[in-house]
Amino acid sequence: MGRAASMQSMLRINAKLSIPEAELDEKFILASGPGGQGVNTTASAVQLRFDAARSTALTGDVRRRLLDLAGNQASAAGIILIDARRHRSQALNRRDARERLAALIRRALVAPRPRRRTQAPQAARRRRLERKRQRSRTKNLRGPVGPEE
Repeated sequence: MGRAASMQSMLRINAKLSIPEAELDEKFILASGPGGQGVNTTASAVQLRFDAARSTALTGDVRRRLLDLAGNQASAAGIILIDARRHRSQALNRRDARERLAALIRRALVAPRPRRRTQAPQAARRRRLERKRQRSRTKNLRGPVGPEE
């Protein structure tokens, strides 16, 4: 039972990566929107916090890409906050928040292809320089014409 219980207490990202449950912090809050009379009494919205900066499951490169991808969902301290309130059910919002975090981490796992430097073709450089010369001539013609009397 120990192995099955430990597998369930992990957020599975892919076959090789899982986030330990201890690194996830969930807070249930009141949700706005539809829900009738129960909307003011049921904490159905979920705030999922994940401290990416201190996570033991992520490598440095993945952590850096994850924080870049998270954008304004990440704090300066490296904590990612996902707010899920799409559904009326707390369980569905909880699943939604976890799926969104997992999708974000999956995107961060893919390393971008390195850019290969290329040279601009000689004809393109020639065209660019010719445009610069033409622009320079145009601007020089805008100067004073001659002495004013």
